[in-house]
Amino acid sequence: MKDMLVQVEPLIPALRRYARALMRDRAAADDLVQDCLERAVSRWQQRRDGSVRAWLFTILHNLAITQFRQATARGRHMPIDDAGEQELASAAAQEQRLIYRDVLSKLARLPEEQRAVLLLVAVEDLSYADAAKVLGVPLGTVMSRLSRARERLQQEMDAVGPRNVVALRSLK
Repeated sequence: MKDMLVQVEPLIPALRRYARALMRDRAAADDLVQDCLERAVSRWQQRRDGSVRAWLFTILHNLAITQFRQATARGRHMPIDDAGEQELASAAAQEQRLIYRDVLSKLARLPEEQRAVLLLVAVEDLSYADAAKVLGVPLGTVMSRLSRARERLQQEMDAVGPRNVVALRSLK
């Protein structure tokens, strides 16, 4: 334990500097260094021969990358007291849900072979060639079925009215 303390303690100021440069927040950097030191102490017997300094900086760096990834997935954190009305308000989603339900019902009315091609190409982003392989049909058949499916779906949507117009993208 004393050996570990002798090797790690002089490195703490450098770890804090690096953590502050990475995190750009003093409290978050101190938490990161604490997590790094906790991991180093709990895994001290697992370290390989070599530089303890490099090992600690590797732990710190990897922990920071993990935190950045989690923050990206989680989104920006904002205390509720600091949030304004714009951050808390959101547009009503009822109309979008109605359009979505309309499109699904119109899609269900398409013949199976047209619906399958449309879903593979427009929703799953498969190329025409990949869709042809999946369905076991020639490339030209995929193209013609897709064309007919888009046309029929657009006609169905136009019959409902202009408020429910959905743009269908074309992929090749």
